[in-house]
Amino acid sequence: MSAVVAAYLAASLVTFLLYAADRRAARRGARRIRERTLQVWALAGGFAGALAGQALLRHKTRHAALVLGAWLGLALHAAVWIWWLTSAGRSA
Repeated sequence: MSAVVAAYLAASLVTFLLYAADRRAARRGARRIRERTLQVWALAGGFAGALAGQALLRHKTRHAALVLGAWLGLALHAAVWIWWLTSAGRSA
């Protein structure tokens, strides 16, 4: 279980750092990180980093697709874990 927690923490850290880098690039007028990249990292387990980046950095909060994607990632992973931890998931 600790490997799973470490994977979620790593994905969240990477996602948060991507949000921070994109925020910095936006302020400087530099090349930005693609929104698809942010979405993929959020859905791959970095939803906590995405939500933290949106809240703490106040970045990408007006982009409904990114906000929804982060919450969708959270809901998707929660649903998979609930399924996995129930008898239905164990018998499959």
